[in-house]
Amino acid sequence: MTPLAEAVAATDAVLRPVKTGNAFEEAVERILQAIKLGVVGDGERLPPERELAARLNVSRVTLREAIRALQDAGFVVSRRGRYGGTFVTYRPLARPTRPRRRSAPPGGALEDALAFRRVVEPGAAELAAGRALSSRERARLRSHLEESSTAGLHSYRQTDSRLHLAVAELAGSVSLLRAVADVRVKVNDFLDAIPLLEPNLAHANRQHRAIVECILAGDPGGARKAMLDHLEGTAALLRGFLA
Repeated sequence: MTPLAEAVAATDAVLRPVKTGNAFEEAVERILQAIKLGVVGDGERLPPERELAARLNVSRVTLREAIRALQDAGFVVSRRGRYGGTFVTYRPLARPTRPRRRSAPPGGALEDALAFRRVVEPGAAELAAGRALSSRERARLRSHLEESSTAGLHSYRQTDSRLHLAVAELAGSVSLLRAVADVRVKVNDFLDAIPLLEPNLAHANRQHRAIVECILAGDPGGARKAMLDHLEGTAALLRGFLA
């Protein structure tokens, strides 16, 4: 099968061309997705202006306006000089550990996102487990697992997102990776509205390890089931706090 380096990457899936008509707004959205999902993390540099404008299929003037808006909002900072560029300054705040009552999302948005996620992410895990992974791909997946397992509260959501995107990358389908990235943004918005609970994080880390082990062992059925089990736990928490 095609190695990951030659197949799909999360940066390509998230920082993809915008639709015509709302270039500025969608450029802001795409860059925010990359930041909030941790595709470009705190302190890391966004692609150079020329490359990023080409990726998003917008003019450099439009891109500069989008960057300026994100800078004003505190998500990035631009630096001049030889080692300059646009750097991410966004760091998620640690979420409270005490449950709080929240209002329900409008119009069935939560169930819609959970249903879509239940289709795309187990499929991605199954496809990833069915591929003949290179040593580089296997090492990268293990690295994302370790990063997520050892993350603190303030960085857990982003490292969790990066692990899920890494699984989707290994499926080898850019369309599927885009779908996982899009639904992950929606689910993260809901997750950010509920507390991070230590027992749940420990349980999620064990489930992450089970998913990764099945993928590395080449067990598609096991990977699908392990991912489904993991998503059902997250869905139960979201429904409990938000539904």
